[in-house]
Amino acid sequence: MASEIVALGQETSVAYKLLCVGLLISSVSYHLTAIQGSIYPLVNRTNPKSTQSLRIIAGKWRSRQLEFTPIEGLRPTGDRIRETLFNWLMPYIEGARCIDLFAGSGALCFEALSRGAKSCLAIENDPGTATQLKANKAKFCAQDLTVVCTNSQTYLHNSHEGDGFHIVFLDPPFQAGLYSEVIQSLCSGGWLTAGALIYCELPIAEPCPKPQHWQLLKEKTAGNVRYCLYQANG
Repeated sequence: MASEIVALGQETSVAYKLLCVGLLISSVSYHLTAIQGSIYPLVNRTNPKSTQSLRIIAGKWRSRQLEFTPIEGLRPTGDRIRETLFNWLMPYIEGARCIDLFAGSGALCFEALSRGAKSCLAIENDPGTATQLKANKAKFCAQDLTVVCTNSQTYLHNSHEGDGFHIVFLDPPFQAGLYSEVIQSLCSGGWLTAGALIYCELPIAEPCPKPQHWQLLKEKTAGNVRYCLYQANG
């Protein structure tokens, strides 16, 4: 009888340990999913063409949902990074002229306008994504947003904004390797006002670019993303 009680106790102990391990794995999985979602929000792995959404964090459109359709290379800037970025930009965003050279979901454009930017120019190469940006412009009545469907380099070479931009968002597809080329075009084409701020987002394995006459003001990492804020001198 004693041996049966011991055996039963051992079985109960093993079952309890297995239950604890299962709960631990579930908890870790949940938290990893939550962390990933805060960096790359609302990406539907089972149906990449389904419409997804992200929220505007603050300003006149606070908590409103911005819809986008996931495509290859599209990485909407997540809540955590956007909140940090716009905390950095808080003293400068009111009345600023902004340009997003790889607009994608439009998260940075709409966040900037929501927080008081005077205008934002969204450059987007993918026709379907540009169409979605225009639909969101109409939905939000965002009269100060201009959407141009073209390649950013083509736009920088063939167009000119006489007054320049106060804030530039530079977040190309990670695998495209466009940072140096686009930065050179920005510097040589008269696109930047004196003291303009340039935000760059890149893979964590890559160091922040070091353009001549740009001062690195801020640098942080989140997940596998490095993000930096520069100020153009002169």
